[in-house]
Formats: sequence, C-alpha cells, structure tokens
Amino acid sequence: MTEDIRALSAQYAADPSSLVFLRLAEALRQRGQLEPALKIALSGLNRYPHLPDAHDLYARILADRRDYASAFDEWDTVLRLAPHHIGAHKGIGFLYYRAGEPEHALYHLRVAAELDPGDEGLRAAVERVAGGREIWDVPLPVSPPVRDAETRVAPAPAAGDPFTGVEGAGQRLLLVDRDGLRLGGALAAHGGRDVSEETAASLAGVVQEAERAARLLELGEWDHLTIEGTALSACLLCPTADTSLLATMDPGHPVGQLAFYAERGAKEARAWLERAR
Repeated sequence: MTEDIRALSAQYAADPSSLVFLRLAEALRQRGQLEPALKIALSGLNRYPHLPDAHDLYARILADRRDYASAFDEWDTVLRLAPHHIGAHKGIGFLYYRAGEPEHALYHLRVAAELDPGDEGLRAAVERVAGGREIWDVPLPVSPPVRDAETRVAPAPAAGDPFTGVEGAGQRLLLVDRDGLRLGGALAAHGGRDVSEETAASLAGVVQEAERAARLLELGEWDHLTIEGTALSACLLCPTADTSLLATMDPGHPVGQLAFYAERGAKEARAWLERAR
C-alpha cells in the first residue's frame, strides 16, 4: 500500500534533511506524480550524493520517465557504491532485457534473485529470461559491469592511513566525512567481505538520523551509538564535527570494550586530521 503522502510531506517539511525524502518521493512515484517525485529525489541526492538508495530512487523515477540511459548511469553508480544492492541489479537487468541483451539481463536478475531468494516473482523472471536453461546450479559468470563483491577482502591500512598500527584497523575501523566519503580505515562484514565503500556511503544518513532522533527526543548532544548484533557489534561516534567513525567487534565482547576501542580509534582519527589540516 502506498504510504500516506500527506503525513510524509509534513515530516519532510519539518525536516528537509531527513531521509524521509526517500519514502515521500517513492510514494509520489508510485502514484504517478513524477515531477514532484523528481524534485524531492534530486533535493535529497544533493544532500546525500553518496547514498545508494538516493541514486536508486532517482533511477526508478528516470526509468518511469523513459530516460533509460540516465537511469542506467544512476543504477551503475549504485552498484559502484553498493555492489549487493538488489534494486540496482533488478533495474539494470530490466534495462538490459529491454535493450535485447538477455545474457547481461540474466546476470543481473539472477544476482538480485540470489540476494532475495524469497521473491518468487523475481525468480520467475530469471527463469523466463533464461528460456528454460538450467541456471541455478551453475556458478554465476563474471560480468564486466559488476565487480564480484563477494571476493573483495578489506585491505590492510596503507601508509598514511589514520589507523596504521592500530589492531584490527584493516577490518574494524572506518572513518568517513559528512558526505559519506571514506577518509581512512576499512570495514569487513562477517566472513571478511570488504564493505567499506557501501558502509561509508550509508553512514552520512545514519549520523543525520541519529542527530534528528536525539533532537526530537530532547536527549541533548549524542555521544555515541552502539548496536549489538548476532554477527557483529558496532559503535558509531563523531571524532570531529564533520567526520564519523564506525568501529566493530565480534559478538560476545563487552560493550565497554567496544566503546573503548572506538574511542581509541577516534583519538587516532583526530590526531591524523589535525596533521592533515
């Protein structure tokens, strides 16, 4: 069901910097109101130029407007920021299929289907494009437009990295600026896959939402945000006014140990930023 546009519009008017623009523009798009959806999407994209979901939203609106070349470019940007983005793989798969390139379409649609195995409609689309060929037991081919994100491993910190010499810096500490650009460090998901770039792009929005929530709840200035997960635990804080730092640990460690590790990383980041400036 399409979300209540009036309620979303009120939230957006109260705080134009909120990520509610994603839901509002999508609701307008689904109702066929493409011009206001486009205006809101572009405004949000200007605020969050490295947020994959903002580019995905813009691409869907462009596709509805039949500007398929621009939509392809936007979805390609999404995959460079977040190689596992389901919506971008679906969108590019649709465009390739429409352009009469079934092999490229099949690759992207199959990636999307394997990322979301519960989507029966998507699975049926893959099988339709495959034309009866057996594909599910065959390894995915390497396709030039997309890097194989599963094989990417977070690199060791290079010389000049703010966390050089800090234990776990190549997988456990990530420093980004307000626009979501990675400044230093690297982050690995459970299993060692490098998720530095897509996480950096998302952190800008997370920090904005944390600030907004603290303001609405009258919590005062927020200090740090800690999340305990089943695969990883994470602590987010801001070493300076225009940067944010994410530190992670395997589950089971005390929260205080994670917070101490994050604070150590923040101290190294501040020293590095002072030297750089």
